[in-house]
Amino acid sequence: MNSFELSIIGPALLASILVLSTHVPLGTEVLRRGIIFIDLAIAQVAGLGVIAADSMGWEAEGAMVQIAAVSAALVAAFALHWTDRHWPKIQEALIGVSFVLAATAGILLLAGNPHGGEHLKELLVGQILWVNYEQLLPVAVVNGLVLLAWYYMRDRLQGFGFYAIFAFAVTASVQLVGIYLVFACLIIPALATRHISGRGLRILCGYAVGFAGCVAGLVLSVSADLPAGAVIVWCLSLFALLFAWLVWPVIRNTDSDKGKA
Repeated sequence: MNSFELSIIGPALLASILVLSTHVPLGTEVLRRGIIFIDLAIAQVAGLGVIAADSMGWEAEGAMVQIAAVSAALVAAFALHWTDRHWPKIQEALIGVSFVLAATAGILLLAGNPHGGEHLKELLVGQILWVNYEQLLPVAVVNGLVLLAWYYMRDRLQGFGFYAIFAFAVTASVQLVGIYLVFACLIIPALATRHISGRGLRILCGYAVGFAGCVAGLVLSVSADLPAGAVIVWCLSLFALLFAWLVWPVIRNTDSDKGKA
């Protein structure tokens, strides 16, 4: 791997780490609550905000676009919090409907745009290999605040607070890596570590699975000249399976031996 490829992988890897930093702990909570597709729905709504801002002629990386994306995500977060309070038994179905509505609204907004197909592809798959260090700084600040709120105020973030913090985390991530990779970073490490009872160990193992998948995916995508987001999703899935089949049984047996001793 030459220096040019390393210069591309560097910021892309940092972007992956930033996304994993918030999505691994949030993913365990999402899995516990049984609202698996909330990430897809809010990410799609945030993307709809970006599309709407773009259709108004605002600069792609301007402040107004970010405000539009966050505002749209917060509106979605409030709406889903409200439905969770009133119709909890059908919450997952309502989240799915929200995703479909936001996705099709984006298609309608881009119907007259000659570059609409490319915009949709960027929103879904992302362009993680084209991320630069300047883009990462504001995301790092937002994710740092999200993590502080999550770890020090988690017990008080049971209602709208959880949905709101989720909206900020997703909005910060989706424009870096795309909707598919955001969803994968949220759910796949959480699924791989679902049997681990200790919260700290589970989060640590989730980070390990996510980091290994992102590194392998980035190296493979650059070496084979394949779409990075799609390759990383598959590598995340592969490392999650390897962890569930090979690593977790070893951890479980080690804990059992300690208990017997």
